[in-house]
Amino acid sequence: MNSQLNEAAGSPSWLGSPIDARPLFAPEQAALMATLRGLEPGDWRAEAVPGWTVRDLVAHLLGDFYGRLGRDRDGHRDGPAFTPGETLEEFIHRINQEWVDACRRVSAAALTDTVDLVSGQVARFFETTDPDAPSLGVSWAGVDPAPMWFDSARDFTEFWTHRQQIRHATGQDTDPNPRFLSVVLDTFLRALPHTLRHTAAPSGTQLQVHIGGPAGGTWTATATEGRWSLAEPATGRPAARLSLDAESTWRLCTRGISPATAFARARVDGDRQLAEAACQIVSIVY
Repeated sequence: MNSQLNEAAGSPSWLGSPIDARPLFAPEQAALMATLRGLEPGDWRAEAVPGWTVRDLVAHLLGDFYGRLGRDRDGHRDGPAFTPGETLEEFIHRINQEWVDACRRVSAAALTDTVDLVSGQVARFFETTDPDAPSLGVSWAGVDPAPMWFDSARDFTEFWTHRQQIRHATGQDTDPNPRFLSVVLDTFLRALPHTLRHTAAPSGTQLQVHIGGPAGGTWTATATEGRWSLAEPATGRPAARLSLDAESTWRLCTRGISPATAFARARVDGDRQLAEAACQIVSIVY
């Protein structure tokens, strides 16, 4: 992807280089459908996340698909509104639960067929988007509006994460495909500047996060005037280097494990307080 970030167009440079998740929506949709078509009847009742069964989580995914198509493809503006004093997190959790409750009258077979139809439309929609166009904000990265490349990458991570939760609930391991996981990790790590926003450090201080394995890499957050940034080149020895495996990283970012658990699993070189601050990262609405 050759697009250059442009803050005037709503693409903050401190997010780092753009991510192009658009080609991955169709293969992710195919992987989701293979997972759903392979479920046994009892699997649909297994707990996928606290309070939701696999069936509930699939219904939630369907709601996300309909929301994206209605809002961004069809220009549909009707729907639930904020109640007085409701925060973004409270609003999202409320409308998600309302949708899941309404879908409990829908059979697993009907849900599967509908997800197949609608998720294919979502994949085709994302393939046509302008990556530099302004889009929905990403609260966990502190950017609003976000460029479409980041908004779409965020949606890709959500779809992928929910598929893993379904897999885990039914006795399967995380899908190790590095083509998917590398984009998930790259997107999740864009939350680092927002995570460190209250961490004071001299300008030029650098924190490196290294993730091992074929889907991993190294991300460098640099303290600049007024904020941390992922856009600055790595220079010399960082003040802190945090090394984690890929599985622990994506689970940390989605609160599948706690920051304390992740920190205990990590290798830390240099400033332990700075590394510990990085382990507070959250890359979902939580």
